[in-house]
Amino acid sequence: MRTIFTHAKLYVEGRFVETTLAIEGDRIVAIGAEAEAEDRVIDLAGRCVVPGLVDVHVHLREPGFEYKETVATGTAAAARGGYTLVCSMPNLKPAPDSMENLQLQLDAIERDGVVKVIPYGCITKGQMGGGEQADLEAMAPHVVGFSDDGRGVQQDEDMLKAMKEARRLGKPIVAHCEVNELLKGGYIHDGAYAKAHGHRGICSESEWAQVERDIELVRETGCQYHVCHVSTKESVELVRKAKAEGLRVSCETGPHYLIFTDQDLQEEGRWKMNPPIRSAEDRAALIAGIQDGTIEVLATDHAPHSAEEKGRGLEKSAMGIVGLECAFGVLYTHLVEKGVITLEKLIDLMSTNPRKLFGFGGGIAVGERADLTVLDLETPYTIDPESFLSKGKATPFAGMEVRGKAIQTWVDGKAVYDETTKH
Repeated sequence: MRTIFTHAKLYVEGRFVETTLAIEGDRIVAIGAEAEAEDRVIDLAGRCVVPGLVDVHVHLREPGFEYKETVATGTAAAARGGYTLVCSMPNLKPAPDSMENLQLQLDAIERDGVVKVIPYGCITKGQMGGGEQADLEAMAPHVVGFSDDGRGVQQDEDMLKAMKEARRLGKPIVAHCEVNELLKGGYIHDGAYAKAHGHRGICSESEWAQVERDIELVRETGCQYHVCHVSTKESVELVRKAKAEGLRVSCETGPHYLIFTDQDLQEEGRWKMNPPIRSAEDRAALIAGIQDGTIEVLATDHAPHSAEEKGRGLEKSAMGIVGLECAFGVLYTHLVEKGVITLEKLIDLMSTNPRKLFGFGGGIAVGERADLTVLDLETPYTIDPESFLSKGKATPFAGMEVRGKAIQTWVDGKAVYDETTKH
């Protein structure tokens, strides 16, 4: 039996088209089809249907830290946020540095995943940011790429070796860029707020210096290279120049870096993440980066922790915030409704571009898998972390009034989240 979406605004080939969409089994089978008597008809009343959102940077915490999050809770949160595919970071115990360790995560994904999950494998053994290389070759068929997210790879020779192997295997290096010796105990941006409130700051160079080094190594190896969560104006400019040179370099940033500056910080753990929220000048550079295509991907860096771990104030709380369930609304409200970017650009940043960059495929076309997100752009709501499906509740967006939310999420032709059935 076909399911027909009527009165829908479909995002097709870069623009919205008012028409119908038919799915059958796990595939899109027709666009512009008339409903027949035996079809199941869903009247979307003018709502938007876009290719399922993709987040290339989430922490699902399983195995090893299930008290923070599980595959089941994290992917349920992803479905609620409109994501049909997420890529899980390797901050796990055991770290996925071998096929044996990776298999534990793959088993949990197979058993409990609500949406599609493709994990990362570690770059280094134990995800230590140096020393012995992880078994990249064994993991390659099962991972999106290789990352030591949470730690920068400190030694040039370790990153050079990893890039050469990743290129041979046809996989990207996805880098958390951080020079350990420049951190000096910092935990928020080394800016006006840190100075005014007596906090130890993290300098911008700790990020951009490693981006600069890695781009040099890309120039030498030809490796596909993606920078995680860029937060500084220098990082944006380095990536811009690398792309202009024709290097296989890309990057992402997160909603919090585009919305806030360090002057917005409060003395609460929900404002603490790594890299930190930086200056107004940095934010302006990031916005310019998404406008001109330097930054091609928006990712949440969804990083859940327990309430106790996030309840120790700015200095002592764990690094990391959650965002899967509110990212689209935050970005739509603050970027699209304010005229910073178009809705089409936002969908590209959250779906089309990561699909192309990482080779996931998909989109709204006949024959493609029916991985779809239905968006309500009209109904206002307040972000309430206590209602989150994620175990993590710490977010700087708590209490924010926004518009734009996923009301249905479809994976392989099945509704994995449907707000319209709630009463």
